[in-house]
Amino acid sequence: MPPIQNFKNKLADYLKDIFAYVAGSVLLALSIDIFTAPNNIAPGGVSGASTVINYLTQWPIGSTSLILNVPIFIWAFVELSFEGVFRSLIATVLSSAAIDILVAFVQPYESNVLLAAIFGGVLQGIALGLVFMRSATTGGTDLIARLLGRHVRFMSVGRLMMIVDGVVVIVSAFVYNSIDNAMYAIITIFVSSKIIDTILYGTDIGTGKVLFIISPKNEEIAQEILSSMERGATMLQSRGAYSGREGEVLLCAVRRFEVAKVKDIVHSIDKNAFIIVGDAGDITGEGFRPPKEEKSSGLSKIIKKQ
Repeated sequence: MPPIQNFKNKLADYLKDIFAYVAGSVLLALSIDIFTAPNNIAPGGVSGASTVINYLTQWPIGSTSLILNVPIFIWAFVELSFEGVFRSLIATVLSSAAIDILVAFVQPYESNVLLAAIFGGVLQGIALGLVFMRSATTGGTDLIARLLGRHVRFMSVGRLMMIVDGVVVIVSAFVYNSIDNAMYAIITIFVSSKIIDTILYGTDIGTGKVLFIISPKNEEIAQEILSSMERGATMLQSRGAYSGREGEVLLCAVRRFEVAKVKDIVHSIDKNAFIIVGDAGDITGEGFRPPKEEKSSGLSKIIKKQ
């Protein structure tokens, strides 16, 4: 890839990252400042724990969330890749700042707690979906679960996330002295998870697109897909029916929203590459539907919330 084109592609990616992190941070802040915190809803994660602490001490939710995330990120930097954790650190700092800044400019909604739980979950789901699409998180539950999963191998990451969030929800029930508030928190988690799944995976996490790529530069294309998208690819032996020449076809399964990025990668390396895009009605495996997983509620999805 020419150096100038490579620079342009990286700059475009950075700008997309910034937009997603800023927009996601603002929406997350609106979810907390308008809907969940004023109605004593603590929907799990570090933001939920910070909401409970704010109720007890009046400490700012954003600043408290950032402080609680410090030991989590130290642990993550030790055990996980620097780039992935650094992206999450940026998103976490932005979201924490947005929560504390915007609280002075918005009007809390306290008319109907059920509606607050639902719309808080909608905004939170959109916010986190945007951040997750750009390979980052807002710290908290998902990082804790990933780190614990490296040591507690007999439990899935999704189950670990449910346990961590469940502890926060249960604690909030005692702090607020209200079972109702805990149930509203569960509603927020459910709605948020469904929105995230829809943004990231479409209406069914087991479906996607499959691409067949024919190019003399398939090896280079495969390496770029692996490094920039963290998606795998498979080389299939082929032979041209007309030419009789032996070659390889690159097979790659992706989410629907990732198709355009794969095409950009392929054409940046080989403008004349032949690409076939087809629907994949059911994909089972890493990055899609886990093996033996039945369709479950949004509460048990692997990528969920702060």
